Amino acid sequence: MKSKHRAHDVERFDRWGATYERSWMQQRLFDSVHSAVLHHAESRFKPASVLDIGCNGGFYSIALKQRGADRVLGVDIDDRYLNQARFAARTLGLDIEFEKRSAYEIDGISGQFDFVLFMGVFYHLRYPVYALDKVVKKVGGKLVFQTMIRGSMEDRTWKENYEFWDTELFKDRDFPSMYFIEHKYADDPTNWFIPNRGAVEGILRSAGLELLEHPEAETWICAPKCAKRDGKYILDLELEGTL
Repeated sequence: MKSKHRAHDVERFDRWGATYERSWMQQRLFDSVHSAVLHHAESRFKPASVLDIGCNGGFYSIALKQRGADRVLGVDIDDRYLNQARFAARTLGLDIEFEKRSAYEIDGISGQFDFVLFMGVFYHLRYPVYALDKVVKKVGGKLVFQTMIRGSMEDRTWKENYEFWDTELFKDRDFPSMYFIEHKYADDPTNWFIPNRGAVEGILRSAGLELLEHPEAETWICAPKCAKRDGKYILDLELEGTL
C-alpha cells in the first residue's frame, strides 16, 4: 500500500523538496506553466485577492503579490514548503499569508478570491474531484487549473449519452479517462490519478466551470458558470443526495 512508504522514498522526497523551486525537473516541466500563468496575470488584470492552493515554496504567491495583488493567501500541507515560503516573503518584505491546510479543507476558508490557483495538486490527491468541488466554492473570479496529463491530448466532442451495450468508445484513446496509479509514478507514491485531456475538460465542466482559455498544454483558465443549482453548490447537492 502507498501508506507504507519505504525509507528511501521518503528520504528522496525530502532531498528534492528542499530545492524544489531550483530543481531541473521544475525548470524543465513547469517553466512553460509559469510563463503562461504570470503572463495572464499581468496582461489581463491585477487580481485583488489570490488563493494559492498547494503553494509549495511560494513562487506564485510571491510573484502575484509583486504584480499588485492586495491579498495573497498560500496554503500547503507541508511545513517544509511553508517555512520556505514564509522565509522568502519575509526576505522580500512582502505581506503574504501562509497557512497549513489540505485541499480537502479549502472550503473552510472564509470568503472568495478573485484569482484561485489549483496547480500541481489534482493528480496528487486520492479524491481529486471531491477536492476540486471544494475549490470551486472559493472562486470569485477565475480559477487557474493545472494537472499532469498522460494519454491523449486530443480535443473532441462526445455525445451526452451512450447505450449500455456500446463498449467500443472505451477502446478509443481519446475518450475521457483517468489512469489510476496503484504504487508509484516517477518514483512518487503521491501520484494517484493522471487524466487525459478529455477527462480534465469534462471534469472541469462538470464542476460548473466554463473553460475560458487553454494557454498551455496542461493549464486552463476557468470561471464559475453553473457551479450552483437552486442556490446550492454541486458538492453540497451530491453529499445530500439531490444532485
